[in-house]
Amino acid sequence: MITTKQRAYLRGLAQNLDPVFQIGKNSLTPEFTEAIIENLEKNELIKVSVLKNCDDEPKILAGILADRTHSDIVSVTGRKIVIYHQAKDKDKRKIELPR
Repeated sequence: MITTKQRAYLRGLAQNLDPVFQIGKNSLTPEFTEAIIENLEKNELIKVSVLKNCDDEPKILAGILADRTHSDIVSVTGRKIVIYHQAKDKDKRKIELPR
């Protein structure tokens, strides 16, 4: 669980990120979830775009995505979701969170 201060810090880092995944009409498939888990392990912080042809609400998708990937929701702004998951291997961690 991340604090409000950490969430604000991560939100600032995410401003310069481009979405690396797009959720479309197929919504959250197991393959899509697996790809996000792999990307989170490498990058820790990712932005996901929800396309207009997706019938699901972005906030609901963010909750499901965070649950399936064991990550934290940083923000849901419009149709953009930002999630964070700290790398398990300390040597591979890229982001140092404030205390």
